Formats: sequence, structure tokens, C-alpha cells
Amino acid sequence: MTDRFSVAGDTALITGASSGIGRAIAERFAADGVDVVICSRSQENVEPVATEITESDRPGDALAVECDVTNGDAVEALLEATVEEFGGLDVLVNNAGASFMANFDGISENGWRTIVDINLTGTYLCTHAASEHLKDGGGIVVNLSSVAGIQGAPYMSHYAAAKSGVNALTASLGFEWASEGVRVNGIAPGFVATKGVEEQMGVSADSVDRSTIDRRMGTVDEIADVTQFLASPASSYIVGQTLEVAGKPAIMEDPNV
Repeated sequence: MTDRFSVAGDTALITGASSGIGRAIAERFAADGVDVVICSRSQENVEPVATEITESDRPGDALAVECDVTNGDAVEALLEATVEEFGGLDVLVNNAGASFMANFDGISENGWRTIVDINLTGTYLCTHAASEHLKDGGGIVVNLSSVAGIQGAPYMSHYAAAKSGVNALTASLGFEWASEGVRVNGIAPGFVATKGVEEQMGVSADSVDRSTIDRRMGTVDEIADVTQFLASPASSYIVGQTLEVAGKPAIMEDPNV
């Protein structure tokens, strides 16, 4: 029954895939035989990722597309490029996101709108544009959220609010689209050892031991594991859920992490 965890033969679109979690998901999918379309706001950043995947021994192919997920026209062009290259779309992974640290009083209206647009509106635009293709034969949507959207995040209230919106969208759309054969779920990671986290906290991915249970920091590969599970038939009875993928105790319980 291990084949139920495979997504081989699908076409997947992963936003924000030039590095970190998005790149790990794209590489994991391609290794399983999925053709992947990956995007970021800069072609220079995402093109090398597609080239590395294509030139590797991974059976899946890769296409890089420059796209700002807050721009509706760019998102429509992204979906057109996906269908033109691979003939359809089976899995959409809304991973593009951004944040910065500031107390609430220090967040300008422009800063607020920017973070909400990238994290929440971008998820809406990509999912809305992919709707027709995902419903053609049954598709999968995986929205990358955050534990911040569940428990809040001091000094990142804009980010927490946007991710909470993503969680609500996941639950709502999971209900609406279930009758049309599309499964919508989300992942809310805790702290993950990306380059950004390393810069902020001084913890690198190389220092994270996946075999250790008692830890608060995860790896991008661990999020890719769960993403593949949610995209596979093995998760057929998970619909409209946001899975919290994080170590314990919760990050917010210990300010000395």
C-alpha cells in the first residue's frame, strides 16, 4: 500500500519555490515523478532551481516562471504557462509568503497590506485561477500557513492575521469544493530551519537532527514530507483541515528558544 503515498505522474504548481520550503517541496515532488512548475518574483532566483531539477536524475521535469502572486494578470499567465507546458494541473501548493518583525504600532498601512496581499490575497488569486483546472478530474490544494495563524505571533500580528485567514479559507473551500472532487488542506509549520530563520535565530538546518523528538526546530524536508502526504491518495480522508506540524512544547512557551 506504500504506492498510495506516491504522487507520480501528476503536475504540481508550487509558488514561492526559489528556496526554503517551496524548493524542498518541488524537489521532493520531482523525485517522485511529478512535473513541477515553480515560481517566484524573480526569474533569476527560480530558474536555477528548475535547471537543477531538470538536470538531476529526478524523473519529474521542471518549469520556472516569474510571478508576483499579488498580481492577478501575472497569476493568470502562470496558470496558462503551466497548462501549455504540461497539459493540466493536479496539485496546487500555495507556499509564497513573506513577513517582517514589528510591533503593532510600528506596522504602517502599506506594510500591513503588503503582508496580507502576499500571504492571503496571493493564495486566493492562485487558487481562483487554478479552479477550472483542479476541478477537471479532481485536484489537490495545499495551503502553507503557520502556527502563527493558530496561536498568534507577537511582533508579527500582520502575518498572524493573514495566516489565520488562510486557515479559514482552507476550511471554507475544503467544504465548498469537496463535492466537486477537489481536496483542500493546509499545513501550519512551527519554526523551520530556513535561511531566514537562520539569520534571525542563528539555527541552521545542518544542526537539526530529524531523529531527535525533543526539539522545536524542523527542517524543510519535514514539511515536504507532509505536503507529499496531503497531495497523495493516502490522505483521502483529510479534507478542509490545517495540520499543525511543529515540535513541542510550543514555540511561544519558551522565549529563550
